[in-house]
Amino acid sequence: MSTISLRRDHDLIEKVIKSMETTIQLLESGKKIPEPILLPVIDFSKNFTDVCHHSKEEKSLFPALERSGMPTHMGPIAMMLMEHEITRKIGNKMEESAKDYFEKGDATELISDLKEYVEHVTQHLWKENNRLFMMAEARLQNVAQQVDDELNQIEKIKLEEIGKTRKEYEQIAEELHKKISQDIS
Repeated sequence: MSTISLRRDHDLIEKVIKSMETTIQLLESGKKIPEPILLPVIDFSKNFTDVCHHSKEEKSLFPALERSGMPTHMGPIAMMLMEHEITRKIGNKMEESAKDYFEKGDATELISDLKEYVEHVTQHLWKENNRLFMMAEARLQNVAQQVDDELNQIEKIKLEEIGKTRKEYEQIAEELHKKISQDIS
């Protein structure tokens, strides 16, 4: 199946999204979120989700779908590319509002940006999981192993470029969940 690697990414991203939702609740209740919790959220969002995961789709899955006859200038691929760009913009805003939050202590913009990110990425993942990936699995049956190999190679290269490993991002997601869960209790 040509989307296994991408679905694993989605599982990890969804875990961080849940931590972000809890972070929003904590901020809205007036709780201060320390840098060691918030900065990994930003790092994960910008580097794992965008640099690693989106690169895998943009450099392997989408070209494979294009070769199978799916247009890139309209339809699902065009929509996903547009949404990837929106994710990048929200991630950049989130990074800036986090800096402002640490400098000024006002969480208003950060809460807004986190909510926007959570809503956008949640909807995006649903579209990919329930629409695009199903199309990909049907269209790419004959080249599934090649696409899987490409996805794994791109992940390896992109993570090396940012100096991280998948295991580190899996640990970040797990630690965020634990730290934020402790803050609630």
